[in-house]
Amino acid sequence: MPQLEASLTLDFQSDIYKDAYSRINAIVIEGEQEAYDNYQQLSGMLTDDKDKLISLSKMESRHKKGFEACGRNLKVTPDMGFAREFFSALHRNFQAAAAENKVVTCLLIQSLIIECFAIAAYNIYIPVADDFARKITEGVVKEEYSHLNYGEEWLKANFESSKAELEAANRQNLPLVWKMLNQVEDDAHNLGMEKEALVEDFMIQYGEALSNIGFTTRDIMRMSAYGLTGA
Repeated sequence: MPQLEASLTLDFQSDIYKDAYSRINAIVIEGEQEAYDNYQQLSGMLTDDKDKLISLSKMESRHKKGFEACGRNLKVTPDMGFAREFFSALHRNFQAAAAENKVVTCLLIQSLIIECFAIAAYNIYIPVADDFARKITEGVVKEEYSHLNYGEEWLKANFESSKAELEAANRQNLPLVWKMLNQVEDDAHNLGMEKEALVEDFMIQYGEALSNIGFTTRDIMRMSAYGLTGA
């Protein structure tokens, strides 16, 4: 497996590795901050689940601190300006949906797209991570599944009333994932993570989430095509 072979040859102290890490580490830190903010906002929109959502947001805050420690361990300063720009399109779409009280769109962006993106990235990163970061990331990825599960369960319970908005939100937001992956392809490669593996893992996670919510295999294939083709 190319990923495992890469882990044997990576030099965690090299300038090339650290330069790439400054952006990838910033992305995971900013991703956890976005998730914290989004769950806090959702707690005001879904008041029946307020305590659960605040609990999820606090978990994201802990994850952020863990990834900040990963950067310090390698003596790398995360490029937070790059990371904020990286998430800017999803951030704008979430805020626009929240302003219109579009809970379904907000859940698709945070609980499905961002969580599946994170889980895929962490799954592909763990085999090639340094020992310190591997332990942190293994702990984080277990908890991310509970966040994905929250969105799945809510959308499953409200599937019929949510389906049209979910499809529209998917059409608007899934193409952004491919732009984001393309943007970090070289940096991910320098950390031993191949884009094809990231894409495959994301599609598996996202497809399973859509299936659990209630979409058919045919629906999922059609919805996934929006990401791959930008159609």
